[in-house]
Amino acid sequence: MTVLSPPTVQSKAKEFREQLLARAMVADGAMGTVLYSKGIFINRSFDELNISAPDLVREVHAEYVKAGAEIIETNTFGATRTRLAAFGLSEKLKDINAAGVRLARQAAGTSAFVAGAIGPLGVRIEPLGATSFAEANQVFREQAEALLEAGVDLLVLETFSDLNEIREAIFAARQAAGNDMVIVAQVTIDDNGNMPDGATPEIYTKKLNEWPADVIGLNCSVGPKATLETIEKMIQHSRKPMSAMPNAGLPAVVEGRKIYLCSPEYMAQYARRLLWAGVRIVGGCCGTTAEHIKLIRAEARSLQPQTKKLSVTVEEPTAKAQALAKVPVAQKSKLGAKLAAGKFVAFVEILPPRGVDASKEIEGAKLCAAQGIDCINVPDGPRASARLSAQVTCQLFQAQAHIEAVMHFCCRDRNILGIQSELLGCHAAGVRNLICITGDPPRMGGYPDATAVFDVDAIGLTNIVNNLNHGLDIGGNPMGSQTALLIGVGANPGAVNMDEEIRRMEWKAQAGAEYIVTQPVFDLDLLEQFLKRTGHLKLPVICGIWPLTSYRNAEFMVNELRVPVPERFMTRMLHADNAESARQEGVAIGREMVERVRGMVAGVQLSAPLRRYSMALEVAEAIGSRD
Repeated sequence: MTVLSPPTVQSKAKEFREQLLARAMVADGAMGTVLYSKGIFINRSFDELNISAPDLVREVHAEYVKAGAEIIETNTFGATRTRLAAFGLSEKLKDINAAGVRLARQAAGTSAFVAGAIGPLGVRIEPLGATSFAEANQVFREQAEALLEAGVDLLVLETFSDLNEIREAIFAARQAAGNDMVIVAQVTIDDNGNMPDGATPEIYTKKLNEWPADVIGLNCSVGPKATLETIEKMIQHSRKPMSAMPNAGLPAVVEGRKIYLCSPEYMAQYARRLLWAGVRIVGGCCGTTAEHIKLIRAEARSLQPQTKKLSVTVEEPTAKAQALAKVPVAQKSKLGAKLAAGKFVAFVEILPPRGVDASKEIEGAKLCAAQGIDCINVPDGPRASARLSAQVTCQLFQAQAHIEAVMHFCCRDRNILGIQSELLGCHAAGVRNLICITGDPPRMGGYPDATAVFDVDAIGLTNIVNNLNHGLDIGGNPMGSQTALLIGVGANPGAVNMDEEIRRMEWKAQAGAEYIVTQPVFDLDLLEQFLKRTGHLKLPVICGIWPLTSYRNAEFMVNELRVPVPERFMTRMLHADNAESARQEGVAIGREMVERVRGMVAGVQLSAPLRRYSMALEVAEAIGSRD
């Protein structure tokens, strides 16, 4: 049977493929456990509810759409002939699948794509069972054809525990769908990352890479921690886009009911780490609810903003005859002049105060100026906290401490009009050095219900600043004057998915970046690899150096910020027997890092943990002469 999808469905499938290439996307969460929580007994066919209780199924879909899910899976996980036969429903296969697509489409509207969900057969196939490979292929193809005929935008094969079985499902789906439809193929794993049939991450990843699935990944069974650790292994063996839809942890039995204990906040933290690792589709499985997906969507927006509803296009300045020539880097600021002259520079990071009294911060900046530090680096709402504005803090440092400031500028709190206005204000106020960042999501701070904007990410922001430097507004229209803002961007040499990090860095360079500031670096092998892979960009690199304060601080860097710390440094911090010796050891490690990177980079950014500016300055002593 050849499935001929309507033109609108074909265009939606094409649109989904384009979106997948452009950004990360958020899928929905559990269906079965949510229906169970709404009073549906587990001895029923949940798929048949598409016909007998359509309002209930549509309600669950609608909750996920409202939470921000961009991919809605049909309630058809068990709608193959073999599973439906157990309930005497095999003859209703086509009706159940068609109703599943219709309900998902009604809830999704134009806000989300509809994915046809296909699960395992529920029976063993050869060589362990009586069902042959050919029979399995036919059963999977029958359901895939029913979903395709009903008009899905993609197919998701999920929760497969047998590598042979998912192979048949993939080939059956591809035979039914043709080449244009995106097929997502997900297996389930144990706590060690192995499939229940014993296949290791290396084995099943290589096989999934060979077979005609567009996206490969994991779902169900385990919580987000094991999922992340396994995804990091899978990335080493395949360049296909990855998906991750973990359970909300392992269930606990409470008064006879299975309860999943991972909170939405915990799941969202791991969603961020999965996205950092390079996952392109993130969502949830058993135990996840609309509240989980709401916070996961916030993480996705912060790392790779939505572009489907609001398309921000910044035209290339070179294409406009009215564009003004940019002010040379050396003429933009003192920092620009030093970078252009090849002088080694040093920043110290000072956070804005939580209130309006910046006297301690100003005294710290004065101390840095007296010790020959070139610039004070000022974060913008770090960790989504409410502080004095970064721009005002920069102005205070420059006016009262007489030291140049470098301002972080993030996208979280500003729409594209506000971004342009504040950038013009920065130039007019004399704050000329920027680091363009996307920004931490509100959930990370003390106001988790605060909304975020994220009209653009760091790449789009860099484009906007570059346009203003050419005398053009965000629409490419001439303004009659121009800014002279020095454009810095962030980078992570310790990124798990370095290919994605380098790709984004190349986009930032094309957008107009003029220098790079890295996250804290402890592993010089990673820094050397990063410098080698970005050398063709010919941008000065400022290396982040963080003086560790304790072994717990080192653990935080590794486990929370995902910054690799070599074991030898962890051991040194562990053996520090009191707070002062730990502080001294952290300074010593920082000084060693500065000495080793001295000939590799254009400068260092020194953090001052817990406002201990003296620690940063002690580390800075290792810089020596900068002439």
